[in-house]
Amino acid sequence: MAAGKSTVARLVADQLGYAYIDSGAMYRAAAWAARQAGVSPSDPQRMFSLLDRIRIRVRPQSGSGNLVYVNSIDVTNDIRSQEIGELASKLSEIPEVRRRLVALQRQLARGGGVVMEGRDIQTVVLPDAEVKIFLVAPPEERARRRHLELEFRQQIAGFDEVLAEITARDRRDSHREDSPLAAAPDAVRVDTGGLTIEQVVQRVVEVAKAKGAGGPRQEQG
Repeated sequence: MAAGKSTVARLVADQLGYAYIDSGAMYRAAAWAARQAGVSPSDPQRMFSLLDRIRIRVRPQSGSGNLVYVNSIDVTNDIRSQEIGELASKLSEIPEVRRRLVALQRQLARGGGVVMEGRDIQTVVLPDAEVKIFLVAPPEERARRRHLELEFRQQIAGFDEVLAEITARDRRDSHREDSPLAAAPDAVRVDTGGLTIEQVVQRVVEVAKAKGAGGPRQEQG
């Protein structure tokens, strides 16, 4: 099975001795809060009001991804459903939502020593990052990975449904006016198709170390 970006980013962070931050989890957390409050992405003003009332926290965990909280509620597992993923993609089209969450992502990256994964990290969130990697793979292959992940989590979804959602999300993210999905000019493209997770991680780590990355993160006082 080819390597997904979340798995690769997490393993690369472990090898470099860095913290791993899944920026997409923040949009999923906002989507979870919106669903709980009955707020629709088509009502931006209510969405802004909701974001003012909640606190989204992402806590890196060594070797095990991130814990995600909305206020004091642990939503780490709840935000991984197909429904929440689709809603998060729609919320990401709202410029003000993106601005607020980008500010949080930059705060988490302050001090360096992080591997941050997301669709606009290299172009918008951290345009001055020392290392930029752009992973690519055919939609069908990504859909197979996602389908297996959902089955593992005992969430029912057909392959065609997953493929359609991935294709639609790519279209939305690539054509939105604010922070469209694109590779930065200085990003290194890595095609994960047909490669094992270990092979992709090795390639990314080699690129990072060639640029001087590696070693424990310097915590800010």
